[in-house]
Amino acid sequence: MIVVSAVFQAKRGCEAELESALRAMIAPVGKESGAIEYAVHRAHDDAGRVFFYEKYRDQAAVDLHMATSDLAALRAKVPALCASAPVVEFYQPLASIRD
Repeated sequence: MIVVSAVFQAKRGCEAELESALRAMIAPVGKESGAIEYAVHRAHDDAGRVFFYEKYRDQAAVDLHMATSDLAALRAKVPALCASAPVVEFYQPLASIRD
């Protein structure tokens, strides 16, 4: 399994539009083969900071996701909505309460 996390910081006044763009990814990602989870979160202390994580079955599923037109459309919107480039990281799970 591969976990992808990202933190986005919206430009002032773009908070709702960024959140909407990230929420709009839930349905298409849910239809991707190998996508296990996609969750969007707003920071408790900063309405402009959004964190999300995704879980994929394997690298092939990540590669499929990275090649989708939905992600390309989101990437095209991000520079206008974000104060800085998102911080995206990839992880392999080690343990959880569900193991």
